[in-house]
Amino acid sequence: MDGKEEILDLLRENARLSLEDISAMTKKSVDEVKAIIASLENDGTILKYAAIIDPEKDAEAKNKVRAEIEIQVAPEREHGFDGIADRIYRFPQVKSLYLMSGGYDLKVVIEGDSLQEVALFVARKLSTLQGVRSTKTHFLLKTYKENDVVYVKDEGDRREGVMA
Repeated sequence: MDGKEEILDLLRENARLSLEDISAMTKKSVDEVKAIIASLENDGTILKYAAIIDPEKDAEAKNKVRAEIEIQVAPEREHGFDGIADRIYRFPQVKSLYLMSGGYDLKVVIEGDSLQEVALFVARKLSTLQGVRSTKTHFLLKTYKENDVVYVKDEGDRREGVMA
């Protein structure tokens, strides 16, 4: 094993680790760690480094409306689902897009400034794309956990129960 998976695991947990910290944790030299990370970035394994921010504490994110949309589509000849997926993920409102198994084909996560903006996006952009058969929109009301991060604090009632 060349250490790539071990380094990826460390970066998944904390992308702010220094080269020196990763070196100490993996028992590799700083130069080896630096070369492995550069290789992972160059081959497209590492696509981006990002902070995970609690949307309830970020004024801009707190005011956004998020929705998950289930889309049934007709696959295109020679392109399958990829052609329509390509057209969908290019919209700036689209934050995530997944090919799914089950009752629908694509799941889209979008973000807008209001319920009306999201509804208009679905009605005027998504549902009018050639190949889209149907859409079903679900508005996200609260995030409890996402990407292995729990957003709610355990503030349960610590008082002991009283029995009569």
